[in-house]
Amino acid sequence: MKILIVEDETVAYENLTSILAEIDPSVEVVGNTESISQTVHWLQTHPAPDLILMDIHLSDGFAFSIFNSMEIEIPIIFTTAYDEYAIEAFKVNSIDYLLKPIKADELKRALHKFGKWTRTGVAQYLDRMTQLSAFAPRFKDRLLIPQKDKLIPIDLREISCFYTTDRSTHIYMKNGGSYPYAKTLEQIAASLNPNDFSRVNKQFIIARDSVKHITIWFDNRLLVTLDVDTPERIYISKNKAAEFKAWIVNDI
Repeated sequence: MKILIVEDETVAYENLTSILAEIDPSVEVVGNTESISQTVHWLQTHPAPDLILMDIHLSDGFAFSIFNSMEIEIPIIFTTAYDEYAIEAFKVNSIDYLLKPIKADELKRALHKFGKWTRTGVAQYLDRMTQLSAFAPRFKDRLLIPQKDKLIPIDLREISCFYTTDRSTHIYMKNGGSYPYAKTLEQIAASLNPNDFSRVNKQFIIARDSVKHITIWFDNRLLVTLDVDTPERIYISKNKAAEFKAWIVNDI
């Protein structure tokens, strides 16, 4: 069985490949994509795998958006951290999903179920799956930031970046101010328009119109400078450099 893994977290990807090797050493992982745009490009330029393991929350938005870009004719097992909204979508459409952290017995059971399906069963499944594009959320244009006993509305156009450490997440504004924000970058990215914001690495989500200039760094990495001072330098890996440059000029 040939499997494409769509997952933007290195630890989660490595966990999946390890479990697959344990379940069935004959399984071949034929690729790993980390975003909607990468996945669409991969599927358009490679032979179709037998199955896709796909995280719902990707670096540039909800995976459901993929169905708006192309017709998918490959069975998909979705993976997700607990997300009531997404799980309700799966229940409505009778789609299987796996909750993170993925357990070996659950993945084995899901693979076994797919292995027993007939062509008719797969066709019916794919027909239902295309309906999931309707569950892609509408993107926010404002955030409400709790501050003491108040909620402050923030226009997303005034945000330069979101930054996270192991302890906290902060919003950095174009005017130089900042606010603490009690959400993870994964949660934040899912509600943002991927045309305007991008999860460029583990620490940063940046606004496209806040990019001041880009420096080609060592090993073909990119060093991104924004229109505000950031708590640390923003580097983009060699693997993501081409996609980032296409995003900057809105060519994805």
